[in-house]
Formats: sequence, structure tokens, C-alpha cells
Amino acid sequence: MPFRYRLQKILDFRIRKKEEQLIVVQKAQQAVLIAEENIRKNDEEIQSTQTNMRQADPMMYDYYDKYLNHLWDKAEQLEVIRAEAQRQLDIETQKLIILEQAVKVLEKHKERHKEIYLEEEKAAELKQYSELGVQRFFAQNLEKIEEEEKEILRQIQELESKL
Repeated sequence: MPFRYRLQKILDFRIRKKEEQLIVVQKAQQAVLIAEENIRKNDEEIQSTQTNMRQADPMMYDYYDKYLNHLWDKAEQLEVIRAEAQRQLDIETQKLIILEQAVKVLEKHKERHKEIYLEEEKAAELKQYSELGVQRFFAQNLEKIEEEEKEILRQIQELESKL
């Protein structure tokens, strides 16, 4: 009879939850990467605006200043968004770690029970072989006794025939 783990449904459920959480973590990582990419693009926009401001007409400096202030405000907002995405990623990662630990506990429990099962199967098999060995020993012993009795009867018959 093959090994059946009695908590297999729970283990499967925990594995499924871990995989779902892994997807959530990947989405959170993607959100952090998007936020970092937006920050990088905004920084590039600031750099290009500053470069263009140096070459622009002095009458346009006021517009450039307003646009740069807007970009710096946007940079602060993007940094807040990135920090929030990073915090969410940390939370989801912690959840994933907890779920992975729960799965590992059950997998270790399953392995331990499988080892116990295999040891019990091996012990039962050895017991069966032992019983077969005992039966074979008694059968061989019985045959030996019968052979000895036949030999004794044959010797008796030989002695009687000589007389």
C-alpha cells in the first residue's frame, strides 16, 4: 500500500496560497520598478530642462523656473509613491516568508511520516521474511526427521532381512 499523507490537502492548500502570494509579491516588485522608472524619467526631464534653460532666452527663465518647481514637486510625489510601493513590497514579502515557512513545516512533517511509514513497511517485510524463514526451518527440520526415520526403517529392514 503506497504512502498516503493524511494532511496532503492542507499541504496543497498552503502551497497554493504561497504561489498566490508569490504572484502578489511579483506585482509589488513590478510596482516598485515602475515607480523607480518614473523617478528616473522625471530626473532626466529635470536635467534636460536645466540644460535647455541655459540656452534659452532670458525672458523664458520665469517659465523654466515654474516648470522646474513643478518637476521637483512631482519628484517628491514620485518618491512618496515609490516609498509606499516599497513598503507594500516589504509587507507582501513578509507574508510570503510566513507562508513558505508554513509549507516547509508541513513538508518536513510529511517527510518524517514517510520515513516512519517506510520503516514500518520494512519491519513488516522483515517480520514476514522471518516468519517464512521459521516456517522453512520447521519444514526442513520435519523433512530431515522423516529422512532419518526412513533411514532407520531401511536399516531395520536390512537387519531383519539378514536375520
